[in-house]
Amino acid sequence: MPKLDRRSLLIGSGLLLSAACSRQFATPGSAAEPDRPLPIPTLLDARQQGQVIALSAQAGKTSFYPGRPSDTFGYNGSYLGPTLRVHRGDEVKVAATNRLSADTTVHWHGLLIPGELDGGPHQPIPPGTTWRPNLPIRQPAATLLYHSHAHGLTAEQVYSGLAGMLIVTDQEEQGLGLPSDYGVDDLPLLIQDRQFQDGRLMMPAGMMTAMQGRRGDTILVNGAPNPLAAVPNRLVRLRLVNGSNARIYDLSFSDGRGFHWIGTEGGLLERSVALRSLTLAPGQRAEILVDFADGRTVSLVTGPDANASMMGMMGNTGMMGGRSGAAGLTSMTVLRFAPRPMGNSGARTSAPDLLVPRVRPDPAKAVRRRRLVLNMGMGGMMGAGGGMALTINGKPFDMGRVDERVRLGDVEIWEVSGQMMKHPIHIHGVHFDVLRRDGGRPDLLDQGARDTILVKEPVELLIRFDQPASTAPFMYHCHVLEHEDNGMMGQFTVS
Repeated sequence: MPKLDRRSLLIGSGLLLSAACSRQFATPGSAAEPDRPLPIPTLLDARQQGQVIALSAQAGKTSFYPGRPSDTFGYNGSYLGPTLRVHRGDEVKVAATNRLSADTTVHWHGLLIPGELDGGPHQPIPPGTTWRPNLPIRQPAATLLYHSHAHGLTAEQVYSGLAGMLIVTDQEEQGLGLPSDYGVDDLPLLIQDRQFQDGRLMMPAGMMTAMQGRRGDTILVNGAPNPLAAVPNRLVRLRLVNGSNARIYDLSFSDGRGFHWIGTEGGLLERSVALRSLTLAPGQRAEILVDFADGRTVSLVTGPDANASMMGMMGNTGMMGGRSGAAGLTSMTVLRFAPRPMGNSGARTSAPDLLVPRVRPDPAKAVRRRRLVLNMGMGGMMGAGGGMALTINGKPFDMGRVDERVRLGDVEIWEVSGQMMKHPIHIHGVHFDVLRRDGGRPDLLDQGARDTILVKEPVELLIRFDQPASTAPFMYHCHVLEHEDNGMMGQFTVS
């Protein structure tokens, strides 16, 4: 596992401090920085594409601020990728071409498919080549994402732009009458925080970056700072994807209005849940319904990130280099909504109470318990020799080692906990249910079928393993991408 020494720590903290102090461009929401129309990614519907989707991972230039081009990556463009829509029951052929100078992958985060199709580190796409998986779509409607999962390069490539939204739809969802006009009353919102210096995207580095993950002073939605979304003055569906490398969002509306939570990573809930705030960790997704019938302009805002706050407190002892953690310590605007009259007078006016029924695994049928601990160092942050140790169960990731072996069709209970901070654990190839959190009942936001969940205290996950992974293993890892790249990842077979 790569080790990061004290010198890297000081250099990385210094770069972040320099960026924070020298940045001259207006922050989102300030009077000097005008609103920008929310970009809506191009929609590629697999059925309209003849069940063939072509993706090209490529380098480009993106001007997040006028006249300040940044070096970026994207799929079929300079930054981020198109929204892909697939239909339950279909077979979708993908041609993913690598036009970069380094290996990459395309991981279908949340798609329930066999291990050899997963797009993890065992399916590298060398420069100048094309990967052609045939994806069977056999799961309920849900909001997913796709992104690079290249071994040791995931954090850098995702930060640079290799990510996009993937939507699964089915007849059951369509029969509910939910808002479904893509880009109008059904909005894809891929949320990221990024660091800028003089209006150009910068890549934070150093030991503190490895420890807390890359964080930024600016929030982007679909690649745009300070976005304004024009929405109908009626019920609108927001598909929220946390595409940040490390930041946890605590989302609410600036006027305190409530909304209805209708979907998790695994799909629609059985019943809608009335909320006023929602936490979203890296890799997590949520679907919500918001009523804009009052016509008032309102902002989606995020509170401080508790993980960054923990690192900020460490900064008081001199380890942070001052400003480097400040981006996560304040509340920020994510985007603004400007409702206006639009057509479709027959659209639904209220959130449905009942959504879709779901059969959960039976905990009594669990055949095995496993325990995973996401470790940060040995009783502290520094491992042997002054470097950081990021591991699971004390072992750094090894591509050649299978950590767990599971039987196809089995139900198991995995107890997962984390050290030092909250960690979003993501398990490939499965959906799971939260059975217990810290020995008690799950939290309100733990419900539904999940593939990514925040842990620090022990959390028990009930998992049924229905997808084979014998020729290529599945991953489980922290979705703070810098943790993943530096060793906080394991792998398992299913056969």
